[in-house]
Amino acid sequence: MSARISCDVAVVGGGLAGALIALALRRRRPDCDVRVIEASARLGGNHLWSFFASDIDPAHSWLIAPLIGHGWAGYDVAFPGHARSLRARYYSIESRHLDLVLRRTLPREALLLGREVTTVTPTSVQLAGGGLVEARGVIDCRGAADLSTLELGWQKFLGRELELTEPHAVAHPVVMDATVPQLDGYRFVYTLPFTPTRLFVEDTYYSDTPDIDVPALRERIDLHAARQGWQVERVLREEAGALPVVMGGDFDAYWRSGGEGVAKAGVRAGLFHPLTSYSLPDAVRTAALVADTASLEGAALHELLHGHARRTWRARGFYRMLSRMLFKAADPEARYKVLERFYRLDADLIARFYAGQSSVWDRVRVLSGKPPVPIGRAVQALRGRT
Repeated sequence: MSARISCDVAVVGGGLAGALIALALRRRRPDCDVRVIEASARLGGNHLWSFFASDIDPAHSWLIAPLIGHGWAGYDVAFPGHARSLRARYYSIESRHLDLVLRRTLPREALLLGREVTTVTPTSVQLAGGGLVEARGVIDCRGAADLSTLELGWQKFLGRELELTEPHAVAHPVVMDATVPQLDGYRFVYTLPFTPTRLFVEDTYYSDTPDIDVPALRERIDLHAARQGWQVERVLREEAGALPVVMGGDFDAYWRSGGEGVAKAGVRAGLFHPLTSYSLPDAVRTAALVADTASLEGAALHELLHGHARRTWRARGFYRMLSRMLFKAADPEARYKVLERFYRLDADLIARFYAGQSSVWDRVRVLSGKPPVPIGRAVQALRGRT
């Protein structure tokens, strides 16, 4: 196929970042001709994204609200020496619903699915097997660029959506249950109650390596379910991943590795929380930024998004330093103590932390007192590059 397609904006990658940009442009600029180019047959992949209400600017609720599938008024955490319930609105988005919303919102011709990409420039996308998309501007949202330019730890996980034979007793999301055996770094189980008999259960690790032993993690989830008294009727869905936790690195080298002069968004732009790895709040901000910008020309989009990503990188040195403390100062089996101490702090401070909006006083509070790691290692981590 050697068709030539012309449009205003070509979004490469139909994951979360690309999907939100396309939806934002459709909503704010309905006359803008947008094309979403995705290698797979569905949009959003096989994912679940969760976030706190405080992560999102209320001015951007118009973009995210139609995608929400589940919501709760609070959440729980549990550690060997501390358990707590916090009041905070918490939401989840399922990728299958994101796919449905995109298909309902965008014209059919806007979705180029099952199309591999060979070359991306600021104003064109070459498709594998022939075909060229020419645009006023291109935004590359295809996922991580060259991660070797960054100093990383990993947040890796296996999540399973379970249908139970009987109702469970989980009233709120359990964002961290670190009372489980500490293996391969900081380990916790994450649980979301979707319906009285449907749960999403994820086994998560802050690990030094990205390797995932899927069979072993399945067994651990089965063991956790058995200990909770849950009888599993069937597994509805499963997802696994290894997300980068950033301790430092060369932002400019990372940006260039994703395409010289090409506008980028999402993880490809380095737009994710350095310690939690969460990218949804940044994806929402970026989509709104693109939808409201004056020019959609390739060079202007590059300048806009490069500047936004670079400012965000500079503002998040504090979180990269905390990542260094977690990975460099704490022994793997004792990393939970860092999070246990953190969850004794003020609830509003915790909310601002997840949103990437920690105040100066928040930062002082996080670092004050005796650290839950060896002091010598903590000092070395604090002196490390961020």
